[in-house]
Amino acid sequence: MPITEEQLIGTKELIALEEAYGAHNYHPLDVVIERAAGAWVYDVEGKRYLDCLAAYSAVNQGHCHPRILEALVEQAKKVTLTSRAFRNAQLPLLYKELHDLTGMEMTLPMNSGAEAVETAVKAARKWGYTKKGIAAGKAEIIVCAGNFHGRTVTVVSFSSDEQYREGFGPFTPGFRIIPFGDAKALRVAITPNTCAFLVEPIQGEAGIVIPPDGFLREAAAICREQRVLLMVDEIQSGLGRTGKLFAYMHEGIRPDVLIVGKALAGGYYPVSAVLASKEILGVFGPGDHGSTFGGNPLACAVARMSLRVLIEEKLVERSAELGAYFLEKLRTLRSPVVKEVRGRGLWIGIELTTEARKYCEALKDEGILCKETHSHIIRIAPPLVIQREEIDWAFERIRKVLE
Repeated sequence: MPITEEQLIGTKELIALEEAYGAHNYHPLDVVIERAAGAWVYDVEGKRYLDCLAAYSAVNQGHCHPRILEALVEQAKKVTLTSRAFRNAQLPLLYKELHDLTGMEMTLPMNSGAEAVETAVKAARKWGYTKKGIAAGKAEIIVCAGNFHGRTVTVVSFSSDEQYREGFGPFTPGFRIIPFGDAKALRVAITPNTCAFLVEPIQGEAGIVIPPDGFLREAAAICREQRVLLMVDEIQSGLGRTGKLFAYMHEGIRPDVLIVGKALAGGYYPVSAVLASKEILGVFGPGDHGSTFGGNPLACAVARMSLRVLIEEKLVERSAELGAYFLEKLRTLRSPVVKEVRGRGLWIGIELTTEARKYCEALKDEGILCKETHSHIIRIAPPLVIQREEIDWAFERIRKVLE
């Protein structure tokens, strides 16, 4: 067979094309991935790498999981998109399965995580006006410093990271920022106009920042007492990443609003959702909110199988067991550049005393892909299908680079 033009293009040529014709809003490592399976990815030259980022936890089930692929292909042969102008045969089944899994009464499906956060913000405000009696235009939502909930103008309006905001104003009003993990500050910040508290149970983009034990329990009690909605963003932390189905379960609480995405579709498709009670999501009537692609049959079929894979293959339990094992090994590192190793499940942050980028590049050369976050933290988040011997293999290379 003749060699195609695509086969002649290598890493350097593909990077040059991307740099020439793509917007420069990312700073990726210089590896060009062509295919993947399980916990491993392969570049265009055929070199393999252990993926320790899992597409920011979107591929908890592993790359190209065959059961999810089969569900995608089978549904794609039938119908992929109907819009919500009509009903489809997959959406009611996803609703029921999410209800059975979480206990939440209703689901509102969207596509990206940021869309789901925007949906939660709209739901909380409308609930505040129609159910709590907040005066029109006065609703406030409390958030935490160091938060990351997406990239839309409204979401960056309540970011405490100036890079996320610079050049994008004017910003959406109606948000108050408190220190992460500070329940007393939450109590003080609540006013009669407060409709919700939006929080990540563990902050991911901030560097796997775990709040003090009991914070979420106390926050939940305060919200209940003050009639404020507790909205947890589990887009990265949920669906097994921390060793529980959802990270809020470590504190034994139940949020009013649950925001999910990423691993909800196993890396095959953008699927997100907001889950809550009928009282909360019932504030939406026809025409109040929507999405052409949200809840489409292809997305629903993929999400349904992604959830089955997580549960039936016991990936949540694997995350708890192997995460503890990986964390224990990483805490034996003896390096002057390692300030702290912290984590929960297979979600680990290695905080350094220096810039992390060069260490991520060195790990890439050793066959491990991970990414710096907030310049000085290496985030370790492999697919939950990773094997114990693969963790051993990775640890030896991490130790080599950091020690």
